[in-house]
Amino acid sequence: MIIHSEQDMIAFGEQFATNYFKVKPCNDVIELIGDIGTGKTTLVKGIAKGLGITDKINSPSFMISKTYHSEKQPITLTHFDFYRLTDPGIMQEELSESIENPNAITIIEWASAVKNVLPKNRIKITISYNDDGTRTLEVSEP
Repeated sequence: MIIHSEQDMIAFGEQFATNYFKVKPCNDVIELIGDIGTGKTTLVKGIAKGLGITDKINSPSFMISKTYHSEKQPITLTHFDFYRLTDPGIMQEELSESIENPNAITIIEWASAVKNVLPKNRIKITISYNDDGTRTLEVSEP
């Protein structure tokens, strides 16, 4: 799928969350793959919107993780960003707790530091730059 703008990325994320989590229970892990600035956090904004989360979504780069709660349903969204970590340390425990929570959706950026904790059955969304400024977005489901 080609994404032309920030608004398109948010709209895709919202539609993805609305459609995907309507037919499937929570407790999902989404791995976002892409270079810096490709729109990973923007996509999370759209997913959060689709889940009924009204909080402002920011990149958790410096905090490593942020958790949000849906106002529409008993769902939490935990967004991890392991960009700055080569060894996740105690954050690996927090990630494991989020993954095991039956009412949680866990989204992870820069997952290589925690690959041994990630379930095999995770959704991978790859975002890449195109020469014309658009992004290509590929979703692979288990």
